Amino acid sequence: MPGQHTSPGAAAPPAAGTGLAAAVGAFVLWGLFPLYLKPLSVVPALEVTAHRIVWCVLLVFAWLAVRGELRTVAEALANPASRRRLVASALLISVNWLVYVWAVTHERTVEASLGYFINPLFNVVLGVLVLRERLNRVQWLAVALAAAGVAYLTVLAGQPPWIALVLAFSFGLYGLIRKVVTVEAVPGLATETLLLLPFALAFLVWSEAQGTGALGHAGPGINAMLVGLGLVTALPLALFAFGARRIRLSTLGLVQYLGPTLQFLIGVLVFREPFSSARAVGFVLIWVALAVYAADGLWRRRRQP
Repeated sequence: MPGQHTSPGAAAPPAAGTGLAAAVGAFVLWGLFPLYLKPLSVVPALEVTAHRIVWCVLLVFAWLAVRGELRTVAEALANPASRRRLVASALLISVNWLVYVWAVTHERTVEASLGYFINPLFNVVLGVLVLRERLNRVQWLAVALAAAGVAYLTVLAGQPPWIALVLAFSFGLYGLIRKVVTVEAVPGLATETLLLLPFALAFLVWSEAQGTGALGHAGPGINAMLVGLGLVTALPLALFAFGARRIRLSTLGLVQYLGPTLQFLIGVLVFREPFSSARAVGFVLIWVALAVYAADGLWRRRRQP
C-alpha cells in the first residue's frame, strides 16, 4: 500500500506489485495510443474527439452501473463547487484530447510527446504559483533547464512548440482542478464526458446531416475503431486509478515517463517523423531537467525516516 515500507531484501507486498503492474499497463497503453489513432487520420480530429466522448461516456456509465456507483455522478453534479470545477476540467480535457488527436493524425507525434515530458515540470510551476509550494535549488535548476529547452526549440522553429505547450498546460491545469475536486477518477471521467456529451452528439448529428460523418460510411475497420475509442480511453484510466492507490507517489512519478517515451519512439522510429540533431538539443535539455528533478525527488525520499 502507499507509504508501506519493506526491508531491502523483502519481497514487495502483493498489493504494491499489482499496483505497479496496473500503473505500468496504463502508461504503456497511453504510450501506444498513437498507433491506434494513426489509422483514424482519414477522419477529422474534431469528429474523432466527439466519438471519443460519446463512446467513453456510454462505457464508463455502464461500468458504474454494474458496480452500483451511479450515485457518485449525481453527487458530483449536485455540489455547486464540484460542478463548476468539473465543467472547467471537462473543457480542459476536451482541448487536450482534440489537440493530441490532431497532432498524431498530422504527423506531429514527436511534438505531442514533448508536451507530456514538459507536463511534470509545468505541474511544479503550478504548485508554486497556485498552491504556494516552495522549491529547492535543484528543483529550480530543473525548471530553468526545461524553460531553456522550450526557448531553444522556439528559436529553432521560429515559433513556440504550440502543440507541446497546449498539451502540457491543458493537462497540467486539468490535474490541478482534479486535485481539488473530491471525486474519484472514473466517476470524475463519467461526469466530465456527460457534460461534454450534448456538444459531441450535436456535432456528430450535424456531420451526418452534412454528409461528412465517418461512422457507417468509412468501412468496418474505421467504424470499429471509432466505437473502440471508448475502451482505449477508459481502460488506461481505470488501470491508473487502481495503481495510483497502491504504489508510492515517487514510483508513480517515474513510471509516468513511459508514456511520452513510447510516443516519442513511435513518432521517430515508426512514423518516421523528422527529428534533426539540432532539434534534439532542445529535447535533451528537457530530458536532463526531468532527470535532475526525478533524482532530487528520489534522494529526498530516501532521506526521509
